[in-house]
Amino acid sequence: MNRNFSLFLCCLSLCLFNLTSASAQSRLKLRAFTTVKPARDSKGNPISPQNSVSSLTTFTYNVTSSRDGKPYTGVMVGQDPFGSDFSPTTVTTPIIPLIITVNTLATGVNSNNVLSTKNGTATLDPATADTTCLSAPNDVPLTLFQQSPIFQSSNFDFGHTFVGRTQYLDAFQRGNFWQLVGGTHYHTLVSPTVLDPITINIPANSGLAIPAGLFGNCGAEGIVAITELDPIFVNILSQLTSQGRIDTSQFPIFLLYNVVMSVGQPTDLNKCCVLGFHGATGTPIQTYSPIDFETSGFFIPPIHDTSIAAHEVGEWMDDPFGNNPTPAWGHTGQVSGCQNNLEVGDPLTGTNVPSVNGANGFTYHLQELAFFSWFYGTPSIAVNNWFSDNNTFKSDAGPVCSK
Repeated sequence: MNRNFSLFLCCLSLCLFNLTSASAQSRLKLRAFTTVKPARDSKGNPISPQNSVSSLTTFTYNVTSSRDGKPYTGVMVGQDPFGSDFSPTTVTTPIIPLIITVNTLATGVNSNNVLSTKNGTATLDPATADTTCLSAPNDVPLTLFQQSPIFQSSNFDFGHTFVGRTQYLDAFQRGNFWQLVGGTHYHTLVSPTVLDPITINIPANSGLAIPAGLFGNCGAEGIVAITELDPIFVNILSQLTSQGRIDTSQFPIFLLYNVVMSVGQPTDLNKCCVLGFHGATGTPIQTYSPIDFETSGFFIPPIHDTSIAAHEVGEWMDDPFGNNPTPAWGHTGQVSGCQNNLEVGDPLTGTNVPSVNGANGFTYHLQELAFFSWFYGTPSIAVNNWFSDNNTFKSDAGPVCSK
């Protein structure tokens, strides 16, 4: 992920898929992206990893990269895999369902990828059954999210190596440092609690919905300006903190359903679509993440159900404050230029590991993630000497990216 929202916009404007004209609207497809909101001090300056203060359980790592020969320091969630006497780390993860009501509806799209609109309302609710894009009994997004491998245990084999019956992101992290922690009780787990849904009414000029069927989509898809939503997220966090319902040792998730974010006007599809990000705010630092549970079928490459959750929770685990530096890398996944941060999902956005069949009978999709050694270089300390958890990457990120 890029270092802040403004840099993300530069990448997005270059990478977007060229949408079809109104004469072929039924084939409308959108590009999926994510971003990051790094920790900053009261003056808006970036905070270094070692100066990031939070009650979140973290460790500090120091590594010299074989890619450029330079030392790097960063912070990750959990117990130090370079240590010993391992025991599980569990982080409480409040899930906050957001019921989003928009007051503008799309009616079409022109050749400049700008939506035409009319007045009208639509509500997108993760806590209510959706029988258009989902099928009973697995038709409540919130329930499906709770029952997913993000939170529930499944058997995970990376290649021929069994890394554990556990949550997906714990399996990733164990595989990430397998040569140090394999066969031990090293675990980094998230424990969900569900808070009451919060209803948000979006002003007409800050959000819209593409109605079901307009472009062949099974259900409505909401698009809301990120500049509208993020202050709302921060305000909710402040209220929940003052009520004693969350604290900085926890990782709150704002669950959206078929709602994405635009970095410009919601009508301008050239500035869409952010399906999630992980952020850090306040002093001490509160981490959080808005995540879309997606079923509309709008996106290329295809994005389904918990693939964005896998991306964001994995990035929070390995770069919780959004400020872990790496040698520059790029031109892979969602990144068209160069980045220099430890965002483990970005290099493989749209690439999944084998799907997982949940105990509820639902088939879950989980994004593949890049290992620590891909960013910092050989030799790999990961499972099977791999560089990503489905072995898409056969080597590290290579020479330092320059442009």
